[in-house]
Amino acid sequence: MKELSDFVKSKRKQLGLTQEEFAERAGVALTVIRKIEQGKQNLSVSKVNQVLELFGHILGPININPKY
Repeated sequence: MKELSDFVKSKRKQLGLTQEEFAERAGVALTVIRKIEQGKQNLSVSKVNQVLELFGHILGPININPKY
């Protein structure tokens, strides 16, 4: 989750937004942004995707085992 938290925090700062402003723009609660940026693991995928959509991204499955 570290990569996600670093990505979101970096993008937010590039936009020059506070966490509060970013949450409002993404349409999520401030606690969602804080949890993402802190690298918490109990996040709602739909809320994370709501945030990531601002950057043209979504969270999805990645195949880590080429046998499957």
